[in-house]
Amino acid sequence: MDLTVYLLDTLVFMGIFALLAMSLNVEYGFTGLGNFGKVAFFMAGAYTYAITAALGWPFYLCLVFAALVAGALGALISLPALRLREDYLAIVTLTFGEILRIIIKAEQGLAGGVWGITIPSAFAGLDLTPRMTAWANVVLVWVIVVGVFVFLQLLINTPYGRVLRGIREDDVAVQVLGKSFVLYKAQALMVGSAIAGVAGGLFAQYLRFIDPYMFLPLVTFLVWVMLILGGPANHWGALIGAVIVEFFNRGSRFLKDYLVLPFDPNNVQFIIFGLLIILLLLYRPYGLFREKPLRTGAEAEVLKWPSSP
Repeated sequence: MDLTVYLLDTLVFMGIFALLAMSLNVEYGFTGLGNFGKVAFFMAGAYTYAITAALGWPFYLCLVFAALVAGALGALISLPALRLREDYLAIVTLTFGEILRIIIKAEQGLAGGVWGITIPSAFAGLDLTPRMTAWANVVLVWVIVVGVFVFLQLLINTPYGRVLRGIREDDVAVQVLGKSFVLYKAQALMVGSAIAGVAGGLFAQYLRFIDPYMFLPLVTFLVWVMLILGGPANHWGALIGAVIVEFFNRGSRFLKDYLVLPFDPNNVQFIIFGLLIILLLLYRPYGLFREKPLRTGAEAEVLKWPSSP
């Protein structure tokens, strides 16, 4: 493969996983929801995109519908799960991901079952070279990443975002103030799932082929590593964490050409991830980027007042 195309391919995957990390940041970083079934909503978005694209829908409609379906599944799973304790919520979401994958494996019609499904490219009619197609995908993915990043930054700095932070710290106190913490948790899970659905749609569009074996629980594990490494409750942390993890994930594939190891060189990345997490938990438990203190308009006005003599 052309080295430039491979580097562009890495940038595409960095952008897709940055979306997944930011979606988990909404749920866990700001709201305190332990979603261990993130891959389920990623998979739902990918298969929704693949099926609608195969039906001849325009690219943008496929992506929007992928977000809607994944968001609806997030809202659906939140109904029974959000009244459970955090550890039970993690078990429910993890189980949901495996159930959805088994259903898709057994479905031989629209989803293709274990044989997978082929997806037409969004740039099929443009007669582009592989390098030009790679550049087009990089631009497409990162424009969406920037848009989602700006949207989430604005959302978190609103009164709505402050309620989410309050639920993370003490949901009983939020309920005493008249806010339904169950409703807010459901909305946070729905927003995070919709973003994961967009990431899944981009993933399907880029690879042009998906099957159930691409959506193992390992994907959820990698997204959690990205968020913990970068720093929960900080979108810059989620973004940089995704870039770092994908750099090691894609770069470790070259090790077999330069190193002779007693084990598969592709497993070096997991050794590195484990060491990074241990060091972070020991010396920087909040990740590479600490959560920024909340600033409100009222606080800014108070800070303008002259201090008393």
